[in-house]
Amino acid sequence: MKKIAVITGGTKGIGLAIARSFAQQGMDLAICARNNEDLKKVQAQLENDYKVSCLAVSVDLSKKEEVLGFASQILALGKKIEVLVNNAGVFIPGQINEEEDGVLEKMIDTNLYSAYHLTRALVSTMIKEKDGHIITMCSTASTTPYINGGSYCISKYALYGMTKVLREELKQHNIRVTAILPGATYTDSWAGSDLPEERFMKPEDVASVVINAYHLSKQAVVEEITLRPQLGDL
Repeated sequence: MKKIAVITGGTKGIGLAIARSFAQQGMDLAICARNNEDLKKVQAQLENDYKVSCLAVSVDLSKKEEVLGFASQILALGKKIEVLVNNAGVFIPGQINEEEDGVLEKMIDTNLYSAYHLTRALVSTMIKEKDGHIITMCSTASTTPYINGGSYCISKYALYGMTKVLREELKQHNIRVTAILPGATYTDSWAGSDLPEERFMKPEDVASVVINAYHLSKQAVVEEITLRPQLGDL
């Protein structure tokens, strides 16, 4: 049975770098993002460059029904879900006492609930196969609070907690669970910043860690790993 890697937020930055890494392994892909034009462009690039099949679906991950619709399309392919990368997220800076109403709900919906609902929708097939790997993109903000991180830190703490719980629940089913906690990585979120690009990590650095964690033997798992720019946090 053909293997497939599922990556949310797979058209830019870390998600795109991860999609390319799994495509290089000859693995089929299922990616989602909001911008349909970006999806079509990336789908064509991945299929042409790596000769793999890529399901590309426009999804608003803050909406449960769209997340479940994406899951249904993946399951309908009838392929073995080898790896699920919960990568998509949103960052809105601000302090808890100053944030606009609704900021917490938006980041919880996108950063936490999307991963929760997609994982629940797909994990039963992994349990049946007694195999698979769930990799969730947390953040250094999952363990280190900072000013102007507000609700983002709250959502990432919760996502990290979910990942830790999944690790305990799924180890008996031979499903590996990994939390990736990256610091500042040069993606569109930092576009326009007056900080030099070399001050950041590259998306490919994070993707390299993901693919190496995946390639460990089935007897080993990277439970969590933290990456920071060489000169430290920004």
